[in-house]
Amino acid sequence: MTSIDLNADLGEGFGRWRLTDDEQLLSVVTSANVACGFHAGDAATMRRVCDLAAARGVRIGAQVSYRDLAGFGRRAMDVPPAELAAEVAYQIGALEVFARAAGAGVAYVKPHGALYHRVVHDEEQAGAVVDGVLLAGSTLPVLGLPGSSFLELAGKAGLPAVTEAFADRAYTAAGTLVPRGRDGAVVSEPDAVVERSLRLARSGTVASHSGEHVEVRARSLCLHGDTPGAVQLAHRVRRSLEESGVRVEAFA
Repeated sequence: MTSIDLNADLGEGFGRWRLTDDEQLLSVVTSANVACGFHAGDAATMRRVCDLAAARGVRIGAQVSYRDLAGFGRRAMDVPPAELAAEVAYQIGALEVFARAAGAGVAYVKPHGALYHRVVHDEEQAGAVVDGVLLAGSTLPVLGLPGSSFLELAGKAGLPAVTEAFADRAYTAAGTLVPRGRDGAVVSEPDAVVERSLRLARSGTVASHSGEHVEVRARSLCLHGDTPGAVQLAHRVRRSLEESGVRVEAFA
């Protein structure tokens, strides 16, 4: 039986402001990418999400970012590698405190936003993120785009590299994500998201923005929690996957 992990970006709030419906999404996903305070999230939010995730048996992942609260981590930045490695380790360490307090632990690392896109091709920044994971004293799995510099360098450093796909993001013919600033970068039509999820899980392919069939072999499927109707859509995706014979479970 084919199996796939479902992950979502959670804890994307700060103070009284909340963007994602963490409690509801945690009833659907098998892995939670928790914001660690640099693009969103604060101490209370991280603690709350870790408690909820641990209680539901959902794996806790550190979603690390450039230090960019105002831009939600989606603005391009140039950070010296040593500084970036330290900031990645800092974010992992902060989340680990709350994950352990909840009776769990940080199970993997995933870059967010501009950093996620940057490490696809930028070996220096990709290496800095890998160094940050190692600096945190761990050999945690990392999530990233198939064929990216990040996953290649992670594998060479002994970190398990987990490939990831996006049901609600448009792909280029080269298998990279269409930048959010371009028309059609986000797939918002529910039927299309469900169809893409099934195709990615069962055949490892997706239609690109320009119409070509692109191979995207992924062990984890990301569902964004910051879009309208995200919870209902996530339930629909999971139900459709399971009804089609796909087992939904956390990656090993």
